[in-house]
Amino acid sequence: MGAAFFYHLTRSPVEETLPMLLDKSRQAGWRILIRGRDENRLRWLDERLWQGAPEGFLPHGLAGGPHDALQPVLLGGEGVSAEGFTCLMSIDGADLSAEEVQASERACILFDGTDPDAVAHARVQWKALTDAGCAAKYWSQEEGPWAMKAEAGG
Repeated sequence: MGAAFFYHLTRSPVEETLPMLLDKSRQAGWRILIRGRDENRLRWLDERLWQGAPEGFLPHGLAGGPHDALQPVLLGGEGVSAEGFTCLMSIDGADLSAEEVQASERACILFDGTDPDAVAHARVQWKALTDAGCAAKYWSQEEGPWAMKAEAGG
């Protein structure tokens, strides 16, 4: 059973934090779905990931291509099924169900700490997932390096 890790982004934007999390997830051997809410934002993020450092090459693709099932990292909207992925990552308020979290090894929910609506939505997600029996950890970078600030369920 997986756990939901909430990442409160206050010092680094998603395009800087995501590659670090993707690298760690790939090292664990996980296949990753990045779920977002806006197709244009996902396309922009796809381009940013291709522009990374050569030594950090990250094979990935946008959902809807002919090789979706072969992608180690797939970027897709809320309609993309989490089946077959061992790690789920939510950006920009995309929802993950308790069933999806429980069926994964890890779920990461990244939210912009400077956006009050994003913080409020993350709180709703935390409550919904922990009320459904999911383990959850809250990570913050407010004081510098990433630190776990809260833990629930499990």
